[in-house]
Amino acid sequence: MPDYKTQVYSKHSITRDEIVPLAQRKRAEGATLAMIHAFLDDKGLPNVSYEYEIPGGIESFTVEGEHILPSIHEIYDKGAEWPEREIMELMDIVFEGVDTSKRLFMPETMLSGQGQIIVTPMDKLIKKAHFGEEDK
Repeated sequence: MPDYKTQVYSKHSITRDEIVPLAQRKRAEGATLAMIHAFLDDKGLPNVSYEYEIPGGIESFTVEGEHILPSIHEIYDKGAEWPEREIMELMDIVFEGVDTSKRLFMPETMLSGQGQIIVTPMDKLIKKAHFGEEDK
């Protein structure tokens, strides 16, 4: 049987103003950005977590309730830009400075704007995608 080691996971709350300095410090330490992910809490407020790989585990830093956040793509390149763009397409969250001139994965025929999956009823998305109809 393989010898599995316990993975350490630590979680910390941070403010939006701590995002960039934290990313700069983690990059200088040689930490890998494992993922950026987001979800809506029970009150409908966004929570964005930055997961950094550390020896033996993951260190998570979460910003709660903010809709506009600074991007860290200039620090972690595509490792940050892609998840930031993905989150912006799906949720009402904006990462300042990220190029959104082209969609990452949502069809160009979908409704415009950030967070359209979360805030637009599915029947309206289907009508727009298939029939070119706006809000009817």
